[in-house]
Amino acid sequence: MIVSNDSIMQPPYEITNTILKLLSSISEKIGEVNAAHLHKPSPELRKKNRVKTIKASLEIEGNSLNEAQITAILENKRVSGPKKDITEVINALNVYNKIGTFKPSSLTSFLKAHAILMEGLIENSGKLRTKSVGIFKGEQVAHIAPPAQNLSYLMKSLFKYLKNSDDHEIIKSCVVHYEIEFIHPFMDGNGRMGRLWQTLILLKAYPVFEFLPFETVIKNRQQEYYDVLEYCDKEGKSTKFIEFTLNAINDSFDELLKAQNRNFSTKERVDYFLSIYRASFFTRKDYLAIFKAISPATASRDLKYASEQQLIKKIGDKRTTQYQILG
Repeated sequence: MIVSNDSIMQPPYEITNTILKLLSSISEKIGEVNAAHLHKPSPELRKKNRVKTIKASLEIEGNSLNEAQITAILENKRVSGPKKDITEVINALNVYNKIGTFKPSSLTSFLKAHAILMEGLIENSGKLRTKSVGIFKGEQVAHIAPPAQNLSYLMKSLFKYLKNSDDHEIIKSCVVHYEIEFIHPFMDGNGRMGRLWQTLILLKAYPVFEFLPFETVIKNRQQEYYDVLEYCDKEGKSTKFIEFTLNAINDSFDELLKAQNRNFSTKERVDYFLSIYRASFFTRKDYLAIFKAISPATASRDLKYASEQQLIKKIGDKRTTQYQILG
């Protein structure tokens, strides 16, 4: 639920010590990913992560297709299965393939994405609902969404917050995800839109998030995901949801680093270092600061290779050695 805070409609939540610690951990791991050359994954890994993301998001909604079937659809192969499930996957692939074209703070983009995601699955895809809805847990109503007549105001306010707030982008992504779930702007597809839009907000701020299958972590904690949503509905603020989601993101970085923990070649390390280092001169210590997992001896071999390739020039000797970037 969004409340007024001066000129910006501020969704209610609190910054806890847990949130601050998780933000710090995530920031460190983003740096580790970038330093380890992992923000430029291979096309094959990119495809695998995309399949995992789609499978996790749709499986939460009851889709029965497995990774092999989703991969086959991605490769334009015929797949047997429920028509609805196949349509959901095709739509999800279409929307994730176009994710870079959407603007996080644009309600128009948001509605366009929903239209693609839910095409052929519901009537009036891409349009705000005009009916009241309730979310049931068994036979009991777990959540009554805001009235349809309030949706335009609530969604415009939410996107105004996203565009104008000075909150940390990772925090805003969690808040927007929760508020989409709470407001429930569509008759169907709200959960997958919340997860999609969080991914979009994150990747615009940190490109690595396009390749980070953190939805798989959420899927593995599906019951906790539902429980924390219900808890926040009753509490009237999204604090616990932010903590839950930051935990999922933090864990997904651990998985990414583990999955991509391979040995890079000398050429890959040298090329990456030269692509990011901005000063004209550097030392072996500077090189090791980027590649913390390698030994000083490996760093020396890398720099010898770079010198032989006339990419750098060695100046001085022993403790006075430094290197000049050529070209």
